[in-house]
Amino acid sequence: MWSKRITSCKLAVLLLLAHLLPACQKEDPLGPGNPDDPSFAVEIGSSRIPYICIDTDGFAPVQNEPKVPARMRIYQKKALIEDLTIGIEYRGSTSFRISDKKSYGIESWDKQGNDVDVQLFDYPPEEDFILSGHIVDTTDLWGFDRTLMYNFLGYTLYRQMGPYASRTKFVELEINGEYQGVYVFMEKLKRDRERIDVSRLEATDHSPDLISGGYILKIDKTTGGDHLAGMELDYFLHNWEDDARYTPVNSFRSAYDIYGRPMTFEAFREPYHDQQYLETYFQYEYPREDRITEAQKTYISQYIQRFETALLQDDFSLQDRTYTQYIDLGSFVDHFILNELVRNVDGYRLSTFLYKDRGGKLHMGPVWDLDIGYFTGDRIPWDDWVIHYNQYVDRDAWMLPFWWTRLMEDPLFTGKLKTRWNELRLTVLSDPNLLQLVSDLSDELQENGAIERNYRKWKQGSWFSYPDQIEQLKSYLQERAAWMDGAIQSL
Repeated sequence: MWSKRITSCKLAVLLLLAHLLPACQKEDPLGPGNPDDPSFAVEIGSSRIPYICIDTDGFAPVQNEPKVPARMRIYQKKALIEDLTIGIEYRGSTSFRISDKKSYGIESWDKQGNDVDVQLFDYPPEEDFILSGHIVDTTDLWGFDRTLMYNFLGYTLYRQMGPYASRTKFVELEINGEYQGVYVFMEKLKRDRERIDVSRLEATDHSPDLISGGYILKIDKTTGGDHLAGMELDYFLHNWEDDARYTPVNSFRSAYDIYGRPMTFEAFREPYHDQQYLETYFQYEYPREDRITEAQKTYISQYIQRFETALLQDDFSLQDRTYTQYIDLGSFVDHFILNELVRNVDGYRLSTFLYKDRGGKLHMGPVWDLDIGYFTGDRIPWDDWVIHYNQYVDRDAWMLPFWWTRLMEDPLFTGKLKTRWNELRLTVLSDPNLLQLVSDLSDELQENGAIERNYRKWKQGSWFSYPDQIEQLKSYLQERAAWMDGAIQSL
């Protein structure tokens, strides 16, 4: 497990925290399970939703890079169940800039500032977690995902379908004595036996039997990284260029443009150049950009190129396929189904993960970042495929790769899609299961008073009705699934 060493200044702060930090209570820290009533920023009554207090004790404001040391305490029905040292930072790129409600990345640390695995809730031990808040603007009274459950719902459905998705739990959050609202506490996507289960790839693994995996790639913006440590928050609020700063260090480019034509201009040009919309970049998620070797970069980039070439050159009127030698077709089908059901506008072109295990094929997933979609998504009509994004949006900096429209031309892919969809509509994606899951999640939030507390903090105007949002979500899921029934059967 990689350990992050902290500066001497940061270590001094940690030592002070160990001796001086109070809990988010007025009295002495409670021991685990103590039923005495702690003092929170809001009254939570008998709520069963975990309540998290994070306190940096004024030593440092939360930054975008690097993480600052803090103390995190988790309460269940007002009883302390966890007390640990963490590092915390803001996360997100566009969402960080436009949302008043920020999301956070946290790591569990030991007293020396090294990453240390902890077991929180029912998650397998890890050190990296995310506190994800919905996007909201309290000035103009708009936001994405006012149900507060888009990611939770989508990830749950994906896990029920079979593949791994980040584990999720509703929590309420308080930072330095200020209530922040309802958040989803989720796992960061990591290489792990209990998460993205691919083989560990060492820097010395260059032989043919070792270099084939495991890899995790990501199609996404390039925001973030330790090289930005110490920059003022104003930098992250206004510097959009770092979203598209692709380099040979952090990524490689597809050999084909979004129409499946060979690339004819050089890669790694300046952010937002006039031909960026044609490009697809694959970022190195695992091994990280500072650990992956040149030989490993060459292997995985050539593997992707061979797959893309085969996908373009295969004659779908014939029985034989070569592109299926490179990909796990079932994972592509499942990824398509989930992203299309939730109308994930960012799907396929951003926040898109792929992985390849040693000796195995390329898999799509896990699904990620579904907060701009469902019935509030824009750009794509509710009765068309998200993979047709390029037909509705002209020269976005991040367009859809050619893979998906090409796959939909293949009777083998559409046949598997039809079979899998029909199977799921009788089980996980049946209307009763979809509606029951939405009801269960919304009931948990409403019956514990979390919705009222969240929207007291993040006001949306007198017109806003949370029950109406839930009913619209239910109606959307039924209508979208019914449309997909007809669209898939006609393939």
